[in-house]
Amino acid sequence: MTLYGVGLGPGEADLVTVRGKQVLERADVVYSPGRLSRSVALEHVPEERIGDLEFPMTRDEEKLRVAWKEAAAEIAPTARGSDVAFVTLGDPNVYSTFGHLRRTIEAFHPDVDLEIVPGVSAVTAFATALGVEIEAGAGLSLREAANGASPTGPDRMVLFKVTDAPATHEGLLEAGYEVTYGRRLFMEQGETAVTDDPAEIDERDYYTLAYAEKADLEIERATAAFSEHGGTGDPSSDDDAESNDAGSSGESIADGGEPTVPGQSSTGEMSSERERGIEFRSLPEDSDVDGALVDLERAEGCEHGDCSEHWY
Repeated sequence: MTLYGVGLGPGEADLVTVRGKQVLERADVVYSPGRLSRSVALEHVPEERIGDLEFPMTRDEEKLRVAWKEAAAEIAPTARGSDVAFVTLGDPNVYSTFGHLRRTIEAFHPDVDLEIVPGVSAVTAFATALGVEIEAGAGLSLREAANGASPTGPDRMVLFKVTDAPATHEGLLEAGYEVTYGRRLFMEQGETAVTDDPAEIDERDYYTLAYAEKADLEIERATAAFSEHGGTGDPSSDDDAESNDAGSSGESIADGGEPTVPGQSSTGEMSSERERGIEFRSLPEDSDVDGALVDLERAEGCEHGDCSEHWY
């Protein structure tokens, strides 16, 4: 039988994939590491099939290893005789607590079969929620921005765990970025907010991300030519046709643009590695927090600093 790591998506029950829903419905036990993932799972399975797991509120790595060994020891016997699932918000392989369980199972219970069911991640869902288009060929860097950090460099960045939006915003503005913030995107728990004003989300909430784009970034899209013809939607005037014929030397031009080669822009200049690739990089872990956030971290089993793991 099999232990499935199931990504629940960012938090709305209907964003669980069809495959994820099928696994949850047939699993004998669905293990949940915290309150938020449990609430989503309950939309698909009855409460009597939920197995709650608890993890200590500590940064002590030895204590955390003990907790994961205990969780694996509880799950493994059931997984040997039936299908079981371990659920996490987001995707099991992106900032996910499932990675700890997988490594522990592989080390101490290698006879247990493992399978991962991917989920919708905030890595991609943010674009829809914030109305952002990441066009083909664009570079996108994933960074953390806890405690007011303002990572800079790439033309476009997605910043996670923005726990001090005003401080982060100040640094990004100085570096020449335009920033949009999103809080609890596609989540049923809590209030969703999308804003370019950091003062509106100045309280700490690690379910906050930001999209930062260089203010002077020039973006050329082939279909943008449609808006240059008086709203007719028809750029194929006689002048345009003659111009295209002259420029293409009889060659077919895709998407209404000039002929290009991989890694080369329409002006003939070679694009950079940053423009062609997607970079994922993390900054140091979040620091200790207090108040209501601690209570939420305790509920989600992420007190040791990896608070994003149940969402991304």
